[in-house]
Amino acid sequence: MSFAVKDAIKAVVPYRAYAPAQAAFRYLTSLRHAGGSLKCPFCEGNFSRFLPVGIDLPVLREKEVIGAGYRLNAACPRCRSEDRERLVYLYLKAARADVFSKEVLLLHVAPEPSLSAKLQASANINYVSADLDSPLAKVQMDITDIKEKESTYDVIICNHVLEHIEDDAKAMRELYRVLKPGGFAILQVPISNLMEKTYEDFSVKDPKERESMFGQIDHVRLYGRDYSTRLERAAFRVTTAGPADFLEPQLIADYRLLADEKLFVCEKM
Repeated sequence: MSFAVKDAIKAVVPYRAYAPAQAAFRYLTSLRHAGGSLKCPFCEGNFSRFLPVGIDLPVLREKEVIGAGYRLNAACPRCRSEDRERLVYLYLKAARADVFSKEVLLLHVAPEPSLSAKLQASANINYVSADLDSPLAKVQMDITDIKEKESTYDVIICNHVLEHIEDDAKAMRELYRVLKPGGFAILQVPISNLMEKTYEDFSVKDPKERESMFGQIDHVRLYGRDYSTRLERAAFRVTTAGPADFLEPQLIADYRLLADEKLFVCEKM
């Protein structure tokens, strides 16, 4: 089905109406890939292959941007979970298991569907999904101006959002403000380790020019190795964790994670 047809359907059919049919269709089409060594921690299926995701752009190849670009074997054929949300979930299970064993209030910004469903299903997680404009989210939220009191959430997950926001420093400060002391946030972005400094240019408004420079028509920057420093300026204590820090090599391959992707775990002390 083409993107144009999908967009036309979404424009007239509410998400909650077409979601069950979409899930059934994906289940049936996933059967041709059933069996094999690849694993999805969300739908718990085993598959011979995953599906490709992303687009192939020169800037993403040249800068070796992690978490962006065309990737083979990246999306589960059944639930369509992608590598970055599998990485977050497996990290939580392995390194932050208390998220699932004690009562926590968790904010999930721009919720990924499979990760969202798994977190909502946990009896101990009081789950709040938020987005500027998404049918998947329960709360409409601008993360540069969060309408919550200070120290509200135990955990925040916000993946691939900050690169869309011109004043990302303000968004980081707001996320820090609403995080409880002792809490942590996972704040992922597409990032190039070849670049010492983040590149941004707010004068660029043309979508095609943004795509050429930043890798997507609605991105306003491409983060470099100074991303941790930018987070620290918002008062976070930042550590990183890659898949090898909590999974065996074979499981990294089986779950089709990006071996060089690091989670940015941001704590409020």
